[in-house]
Amino acid sequence: MSDLLPLLVWPLAFLFGAALGSFLNVVIVRLPVMLMQRWRAEALEALEQPVEAGPAYNLATPRSHCPGCGHFIAWHDNLPLVGWLKRRGRCAACGTAISVQYPLIELVSALLTVAIMALHGVSWQSLWLVGACLCLLALAVIDWRTQLLPDALTLPLLWAGLLYQWLFAPLMLESAVLGAVAGYLSLWSVYWLFKLATGKEGMGYGDFKLMAALGAWLGWQSLPLLLLLSAGVGAVAGLILIALRQQDRNQAMPFGPYIALAGWIALLIGAPLLAGYQALLLGGWG
Repeated sequence: MSDLLPLLVWPLAFLFGAALGSFLNVVIVRLPVMLMQRWRAEALEALEQPVEAGPAYNLATPRSHCPGCGHFIAWHDNLPLVGWLKRRGRCAACGTAISVQYPLIELVSALLTVAIMALHGVSWQSLWLVGACLCLLALAVIDWRTQLLPDALTLPLLWAGLLYQWLFAPLMLESAVLGAVAGYLSLWSVYWLFKLATGKEGMGYGDFKLMAALGAWLGWQSLPLLLLLSAGVGAVAGLILIALRQQDRNQAMPFGPYIALAGWIALLIGAPLLAGYQALLLGGWG
């Protein structure tokens, strides 16, 4: 039995990550709607207009249902990956297509969880890293869909990064605090330089907070690498989308997904990557 336990870790990690991915889908779809409803209510209150009382809508209510006919999804059709594949991506009641986003998020969540366990071992620290990576996944998809980076996710991610350092790497806490401050100021400075030069806004405040959160998780030393990775991946992706005519040159493109991708890379293989980057930089100066 003891020989089987290490082998069971990987399927259990995969299933655990897929289950978390199923919840992430709820957050990705519902959180922007919840924010819009709250902002609308606040605007109506400010204008002294009556606020319409609608049915409860949050992460728990209503139950998962078909976007076409409203049919509630049975528990066995709501199982991560299996439910979507069993129904071939269609509602059991009306046949409406269910977005492939749902199984993709579940699959990516499962693979991220397995990767973290493989690279960092089975530990409490790994569970925290899983939470950080999945929060980045939710933020990336929300920003891609809506160009929003909700404070409800970015700020807890920042505080969790500082708490992670305090619990597991107290000697890194000073670097993490400086990383949060420098991460915010780095993109804030770029934002204002671009706005003063062009009169346009190049990014949103959510990007500043997301970079601050990654600075808290990784320390100020990782910020140059994070900026280089996110800018490089964003530039390449933008050129590809323009070439495929999926993106207009003058259309705003969310930057959050590329910051999140840089964060995943740094959280997964940050130590050797940073060491190689610093060696290359010092070698170049030498």
